[in-house]
Amino acid sequence: MVKGLVSSGQLEFINGGMCMHDEAATHYVDMIDQTTLGHRFIEREFGRTPRIGWQIDPFGHSAVQAYLLSAQVGFDALFFSRIDYQDMAKRKNDKTLEIIWRGSQSLGSSADIFTGVLPNGYEPPRGFYFEVNDDAHIVQDDINLFDYNVEERVNDFVEAAMAQANITRTNHIMWTMGTDFKYQYATTWFRQLDKLIHYVNMDGRVNALYSTPSIYVDAKHASNESWPLKTEDFFPYADREGQYWTGYFTSRPALKGYVRTLSAYYLAARQLEFLRGRKSLGLTTDALADALAIAQHHDAVTGTEQQHVANDYVKRLSIGYSEAEKLVASALGCLSESSSGGDCQNPSAKFEQCPLLNISYCPPSEVHISQGTSLVILVYNPLGWKRDDVIRIPVTSESVIVRDSEGRDIESQLVPVSNVSLGIRNFYVKAYLGMSPSATPKFWLVFPVSVAPLGFTTYFVVSSTDQSGYSAVVSDEYTSQGSENSPIEVGQGNLKLTFSEGKLSHYMNTRSLVNQSIQQSYGYYTGDEWSYQGSGAYVFLPDSMHHVQSTDQVGPIPIDDKTGKEVVTQITTNINNNKTFHTDSNGRDFIRRIRDYRSDWDLEVNQPISGNYYPINLGIFMEDNSTEMSVLVDRPVGGSSVLDGQLELMLHRRLLRDDGKGVAEALNEMVYLEYEHAGLTIQGKFYLRIDPSGDGAKWRRSIGQEMYSPLLLAFSKENEVEWTKSHVPIFTAMDPSYSLPDNVAIVTLEELEDGSVILRLAHLYELGEDKDFSVMTKVYLRKLFPRRKISKVKEMNLSANQERSEMEKKRLLWKIESSSSATVQQMRGGPIEPFNLVVELGPMEIRTFVITFSYTTIHTVIDPCIGKPC
Repeated sequence: MVKGLVSSGQLEFINGGMCMHDEAATHYVDMIDQTTLGHRFIEREFGRTPRIGWQIDPFGHSAVQAYLLSAQVGFDALFFSRIDYQDMAKRKNDKTLEIIWRGSQSLGSSADIFTGVLPNGYEPPRGFYFEVNDDAHIVQDDINLFDYNVEERVNDFVEAAMAQANITRTNHIMWTMGTDFKYQYATTWFRQLDKLIHYVNMDGRVNALYSTPSIYVDAKHASNESWPLKTEDFFPYADREGQYWTGYFTSRPALKGYVRTLSAYYLAARQLEFLRGRKSLGLTTDALADALAIAQHHDAVTGTEQQHVANDYVKRLSIGYSEAEKLVASALGCLSESSSGGDCQNPSAKFEQCPLLNISYCPPSEVHISQGTSLVILVYNPLGWKRDDVIRIPVTSESVIVRDSEGRDIESQLVPVSNVSLGIRNFYVKAYLGMSPSATPKFWLVFPVSVAPLGFTTYFVVSSTDQSGYSAVVSDEYTSQGSENSPIEVGQGNLKLTFSEGKLSHYMNTRSLVNQSIQQSYGYYTGDEWSYQGSGAYVFLPDSMHHVQSTDQVGPIPIDDKTGKEVVTQITTNINNNKTFHTDSNGRDFIRRIRDYRSDWDLEVNQPISGNYYPINLGIFMEDNSTEMSVLVDRPVGGSSVLDGQLELMLHRRLLRDDGKGVAEALNEMVYLEYEHAGLTIQGKFYLRIDPSGDGAKWRRSIGQEMYSPLLLAFSKENEVEWTKSHVPIFTAMDPSYSLPDNVAIVTLEELEDGSVILRLAHLYELGEDKDFSVMTKVYLRKLFPRRKISKVKEMNLSANQERSEMEKKRLLWKIESSSSATVQQMRGGPIEPFNLVVELGPMEIRTFVITFSYTTIHTVIDPCIGKPC
């Protein structure tokens, strides 16, 4: 029956993702994944490809949603409702509610999307609600009854239609006849709508019909109208004076961090699922895919749900992780066994992983290492380029040595685990796992690693007792007393940091010749200052790498004074950024922000702090003529430059009042442990770097990608000599002589049920962002898959539910008003070079392929350059 309604056009799928995702706190990879999952399901079950984007409820709208998740998936139009109330008033007055949105300066007009802002939200006009308890008058068409009102209701209908027509171009308007919790009594609605359509059309002044968004869009397109151009995005969003929905950029930071962590894990797990072979494992990443997809909902990762709902999202994510963890362990076991011969059903190595490593808890690394045994650490790199990094794991003894796969000692360091970290570890391990840790780590063992692209390297931690070799160096721990005035200098090599009275005061990089005064401080806004409206889940209403990594532990936020608080960190320099700073759009393009300014209308400033907050998924930077400072984040947060020379990030929120926007519950996250409970503590990281002006993009893009896709660690306790004889120590899935260009990332490598593979490649730079990397680049597919014979490559649209060529043939082309149709230079990759299978990518381009292999053979490829000169 459903397929019949779809076939007749009476039922239409719009948007088509697994959910209506948020656009502020979501990373573009997650947005793509959840949309792909839904689109491929609809195509498989119903043979349909959605044409219309329908983002009617998210609280502000991103440029990435326009050009990537609308135009690049093949939509002909995008509709939503929530834009700033000042913007809405101006657009109604100017008849600019419907526009052409150009979200990317790099892709230009090729990614334009017709966009409509719904004037009534997603609700009917006033007076046309027909739920059982609604007070709208039904159409009484029995002329023998005293409440006969056909003429009155028809007049009401025509008046409402003409009022909307007066703010809309062309003679077509859309009525969204629904809203939250409606159609619980659908018969009442449809009986009234049937009558209205019948009598209004008899009247003849307007024509009414049951319609779909696609029918509406086709009618708009047929009018041959020219439309105004919109660039940038629709952040921040306020629904009325002084009420900016910018608090949710940070709300529930633990959930946001968990989603980001599992997003990266899912990316790596899918790669290993493919490398090992999906069918041969009997395990899949499907449960994690489903959980991550629904977690992108605009009331999920946003933190704008009630606590029990947040708990449910986390439970589903945890279950999905547990299943993927088994797959990862099995795949790594098989890939590392030299005797598997491509047919490994039950690998001998039993790898363990550490999902609670962020709170210093890793049972596999906290074991006693006796003579003759070693801790085997397999380090997997999901990136397409060789990676040199530093890892750290908790250990219980200082008598340890780290060796590489060829038996060479690796320089390592032991950093004492602080009492604060141990307290957090003990409390949260018991809260999460229901048991206390069996061991107490004394140190973080820190050492450098080098890992091939799409591959792994093996390291061994062995006991240093009665062995010659390089033992780990034990570091001293410095604790600021607050009263000591002597400055402390930290850092080796080019980068030097100076701390005065325990606070960062100076940043010097002798390599880049940066010498900058800097100060990091912490503070909070009180969230309950105003009696008529307070901060809540939605609203913020306040009273070699040469970079700095800061780890913050925030919480429990005290509320003994009965006041909610929103904790921020502020990084202050003497950079003269003149009210201007840049924030990313879902981890992709950086958009210029100017304090107290909107490019589309004259902003009336009524909230100088919250009205200048923007969502940050990747990072934020500011610059002047000589210097730029960048900060990258490990999860979605809100941030701004409230004062010149200063960047501000909101880290944590704990509030005691609901903001009246729909949650009906205060954002007061608690952790319970038997008879003890406390407010939630958050541990997060951000990375900071100061560069000469114009030089920061390389760092933001490369380190940003490494932050999103961290190294994956797996542990096993084995005899080092026996392991080396029977296992592959170093592996890469790519040609050993090849790595991806520095400006390209693999964002999807996923084997499908039929054995074909989705490969999605992303150019990481914008047009003009960097003189070296904002250029056309190439990827050689044969070198990416050197041990598999490629028989067929189809280029698909972004969500992989139709071929790209077919999508481009079908998409509607729209006219733009001549006054706003400035052309932008574009660089787009051409067709795949057929012999060597070479893919071109222009700046900000993402290309999606479905690849079929004629045969698959698992081979171990060793990179001779990993871990030694080459």
